[in-house]
Amino acid sequence: MYIPNSFREEDTEKLIAFMRANSFATLVSIQNGMPIASHIPLVVTVKDGSIRLVGHLAKQNAQWQTFGQSESLAIFTGAHAYISPTLYESQESVPTWNYIAVHAYGIPQIITLDHSAQRMNEMIDTMIHTYEDGYHAQWHGLSDRYREGMMNGIVGFEMPITRLEGKYKLSQNRSQADQHAIADALMHNPDPNAYAIGVAVQENLQRNEQA
Repeated sequence: MYIPNSFREEDTEKLIAFMRANSFATLVSIQNGMPIASHIPLVVTVKDGSIRLVGHLAKQNAQWQTFGQSESLAIFTGAHAYISPTLYESQESVPTWNYIAVHAYGIPQIITLDHSAQRMNEMIDTMIHTYEDGYHAQWHGLSDRYREGMMNGIVGFEMPITRLEGKYKLSQNRSQADQHAIADALMHNPDPNAYAIGVAVQENLQRNEQA
């Protein structure tokens, strides 16, 4: 991902929090020299300083066949908003777009029921705990035959993160006056995406002014 220095975010805890808050990601792999992608929820886990992504694909989804061979990329995106050049002090300005994105790279390791029932159950429990903890009782109350059928229809994976990139494009390359104007305009915009970016611009400004 192209990241000018003014937009680069290297605070790992901040990036983890963003991924968890925006966990419906795009997972991209390379198959036969061509990109292949899936849109899936991913659980972010941290243990002993190691960041891992946990998820699963339908067994009929050919992307899992690339796992364990080469690097995959998980793309996490959040709010985004158009930035009008009319908000800048200088008229010689052009439109742009503000957004936040995190890219996580790693080699996914396959988890299947046949290979390891324990790891498959741990993966399912992790996802249920993250997205609907109250469903645990219902899931474990289902018949073994039904649960095994469901788990045999998916391929789970765990992806240790080897590289993490964060881009917070929040008009940091503009003057403080421009940034205040952008934050104010976006925070008065009825679009929730624009409002969220306005809040992010405002919070970034406040941090810099207090530093």
